[in-house]
Amino acid sequence: MSHKKEIITAVGTLAIAVGIGFVMQRSEAAQERYGKEARASVAVNSSSVAGAGFLGAMRTDELIEVQAIELTSASDVAPVTPPQSETAVQRVAASPADVLAPPPAEDTAPQIAQCEMTASAEAVPGGMAMLHLDAPCAPNERLTVHHNGLIFTQATDDAGTLKVLVPALAKDGVFIMAFSNGDGAVAQVSVPDIDAFSRVALQWRGQAGFQLHAREFGASYGDAGHVWSGGEAAATGFLNGETGALMRLGDPELADPLVAEVYTFAAGRSGRDGLIDLSVETEITMQNCGLEVEAQTLEMSDRGTITTRDLTLAVPGCDAAGDFLVLNNLVTDMKVASN
Repeated sequence: MSHKKEIITAVGTLAIAVGIGFVMQRSEAAQERYGKEARASVAVNSSSVAGAGFLGAMRTDELIEVQAIELTSASDVAPVTPPQSETAVQRVAASPADVLAPPPAEDTAPQIAQCEMTASAEAVPGGMAMLHLDAPCAPNERLTVHHNGLIFTQATDDAGTLKVLVPALAKDGVFIMAFSNGDGAVAQVSVPDIDAFSRVALQWRGQAGFQLHAREFGASYGDAGHVWSGGEAAATGFLNGETGALMRLGDPELADPLVAEVYTFAAGRSGRDGLIDLSVETEITMQNCGLEVEAQTLEMSDRGTITTRDLTLAVPGCDAAGDFLVLNNLVTDMKVASN
């Protein structure tokens, strides 16, 4: 009992819309689990980890405090000592209130009047939509893409154009591409094959360290059936349900970015039976340690409805950098029946 109490104190408050399992893995065990190269630490910078208002417009029906927390670690793991650079010291000293601030003032949309913008979308196999935006008066500008609850930030190129592939979350897809001053454009497209695909999305703001993991049909971490952003994408088999695919959306180089990961499996075309285990994981880095970070999941059902769940997570302190928090049962595992 005292062991559990110590872990809860270290982790802090975790509030989500449903109860979840929670596991912390030490860094050496995590390297063995995922691979050393894939777990390289991210350099410290002054970007915001979480921005106010990301989940503000989303309604959370029921929030509970999670108490069933388990810590697993390798017995011979040495403690992680965070770097003591001036930047790191300033970063750690910042309170969550300081970090949950609006994006920097220089990250603004164009202020040119009479800017003509056009947008279009075309359906792509895999339940996808290819978006095109032409905004010649807004080169190299940040914009936000909205689609059926999915939201992420991108930037136009030198000519003011944007081309991005998006997993659709509705058969009659509406895609809004908006600059921060209110300018933007809307594109619509019918996605006829979307009913063949099951889809789960995880989205967050800033350098929060979130990851979406899918382990297909009993696969272990590191196996061919382990699909995540740090793994190798399967060359074939996605369209007929032999394997799933994960796509990351959003430009992480932008200030205070909105980022999303979307996992897709062609359950309606698969010849396999079984379960796809889904989990949300968070790497503790010098960019998110000791802070409160937010995320949201979206699950697309075979009836076309979207279920959302909001997550607020207090990340452990910087002495735990390199560890991973594993959030089980935050998203529903996919059940696949052969067709």
